[in-house]
Order: sequence, then C-alpha cells, then structure tokens
Amino acid sequence: MNIASLREVVSAEEWQLRVDLAACYRLVALYGWSDLVFTHISARVPGPEHHFLINPYGLMFDEITASSLVKVDQECRKLIESPFPVNPAGFTIHSCIHQVREDAGCVLHTHSRAGVAVSAQRCGVLPISQQSTFVLASLAYHEYEGVALRDDEKPRLQQDLGDRNFLMLRNHGLLTIGRTVPDAFLSMYTFENTCRIQIDAQAGGELVFVNPKIMEGMAQVLKTVTAGQGANIAWPALLRKLDKVDPSYRT
Repeated sequence: MNIASLREVVSAEEWQLRVDLAACYRLVALYGWSDLVFTHISARVPGPEHHFLINPYGLMFDEITASSLVKVDQECRKLIESPFPVNPAGFTIHSCIHQVREDAGCVLHTHSRAGVAVSAQRCGVLPISQQSTFVLASLAYHEYEGVALRDDEKPRLQQDLGDRNFLMLRNHGLLTIGRTVPDAFLSMYTFENTCRIQIDAQAGGELVFVNPKIMEGMAQVLKTVTAGQGANIAWPALLRKLDKVDPSYRT
C-alpha cells in the first residue's frame, strides 16, 4: 500500500499518538487478539474538539501504520482525507465512551476467543488468579444488544461502564480504557490473560478462590508493581519487540 505520510501534516503530539496507536494495533495482532478487521482501538487526539483516531476499515491490524489511521469527529466525519471507511459499529462503541469519559485517552476492544468465552459465562470473571484481582478492581458488564449499530444503545453502555476501566461486553468481547495507549494495552494484556487462565482452570479440578481481603487496595498494589510508571514500565520494551519484527508501523 502506498499511503502518503502525515508526519509533516499533523502536530508532533498527534504524530506520536499515531505511532503509539499503530504500535498497539500491531501488538494486538502479534499477541493473537485480533478478529480479522472487525475490532477497534481508538485514541483521542489532544485538543478540545473530541476528535479521535481509529483504524481504517479493511486493513488487517498488522498492516496499520501511523499515517493510515483515520481521524474523525464525533459525527464520524473524516477530518483528513483517507481512502478507507470507518466501521459504524466501532464508531458507535468508541465515540460514546470518548463522549463521557474525559480520562479515556484510548479505548481498546477485542473479540478474542477466551474473552468471548468468559463473556458468555453467567459468573463472569472469577477471582481465581493474580491477574483477575487487577481486573475485578475496576470491572463492569454490559448486556448484549446485537451488533452495536444503534445510537439508542449508547446511554446504556455509558451507564453500565460508569467510571470503570475494564468492560466485559456480554456474548461479545472485552474492552479496556486507559489514559494513554500503553495504559489501555497493558490493561487488555491483563484482561485477556485473566480470561485465558479462567478457561484453562475450569477444564481442571476444583477452583481455589482468592481471599476477598486481598482484593482491597489493588490500585496501590498496581502502582508498586509497575514502579510508579504504569504501563510505561513495559511500553518501550514492547516497541523494541515490534521494531525487531516490522518497524513499518512508524510510517
């Protein structure tokens, strides 16, 4: 694909956001969480307009580059010319979250096998792993209403999410919110592994549940685990990993 570079067209701040978001798409593909072209990761562009970047519909996640990301407004109007459309279902979910969550710098949504499997379980996420304790500290659920195409679903999704950063879309998949792209990615890494561990554990013997007292104060525990750097403790290493595989996401 020959996509013109936007590096000299957008601000330096937006360009860095584009690079990080393109990297996030590539990492989702690398870790096997993508669903062909049918899920989305969005990032809010700095500024008061509530513009955001989302994937060009039709590209595989391992094809996405910083310049191919589509910049849209709250009405899904493209703000920079692109040959690619935007998936209306992706726009519905992501726009309604960006609309009410000022802290939602990035919204990451997947249809992974383990994620959908747990989303279909009445029990939801069980407190059976260290990973699950971080998820359960900020987890919400939203009931399935069909493919997310209707505007009337937005207020219900917003209400169900509230101020939580992990959302399980029943019979559908997983969603995480982060102040930054790295934050949303690290949360999804934890969420996805929580679901994989749960499915594997359920295939074995009797489950052992984490003591509820351990669940208290998980936000502070996470700060300690990440040396106060949040997702930035892992993000540079993840970018080095990507650069060894294919650095073209930076173009």
